[in-house]
Amino acid sequence: MNLARAIHFDESDTMVFFNPARTGEWAVSGGFEFSNWGQGDLSGKARQAFANGWLGLETFGRVTFVAVTKIGQSEFELLVTALAEHLVNIYGAPSVEAAYPVALDELNHMVELCEDHAPNTLLTVARELEDAGVAEAYRVINAPDAELDILAVHGALEE
Repeated sequence: MNLARAIHFDESDTMVFFNPARTGEWAVSGGFEFSNWGQGDLSGKARQAFANGWLGLETFGRVTFVAVTKIGQSEFELLVTALAEHLVNIYGAPSVEAAYPVALDELNHMVELCEDHAPNTLLTVARELEDAGVAEAYRVINAPDAELDILAVHGALEE
């Protein structure tokens, strides 16, 4: 099964998010964090997190880009439990048992987003507030197959 990991191309996430996700941590949309937000909540770094931040599942920080990769079932199940615990500790869910189905739905949604994409495919998210709540849209950026000579310069060093 596929899921997504946080990826960084530069240091910009450290400047635009209050709590940037760590490179390599598993990530989900995390749009649930904004379910009760209004226009007054959308300013500064909070607005950036709302507008295009994926949620890392270790730091619970935000990241702009995620990359599709394979995940095993046992690691997936650990992530569901970790997210359920986060829902209890931060959002007041009554118990891990009660939060588990919600966390499972969030992770399954991410699996569905990633399932038809090759490893290293990049994904972005864009959110908007609408009358009915938060709307999310996703963009897929396919990783090009680069030739070695594009990535490395070959030749002799001058002495």
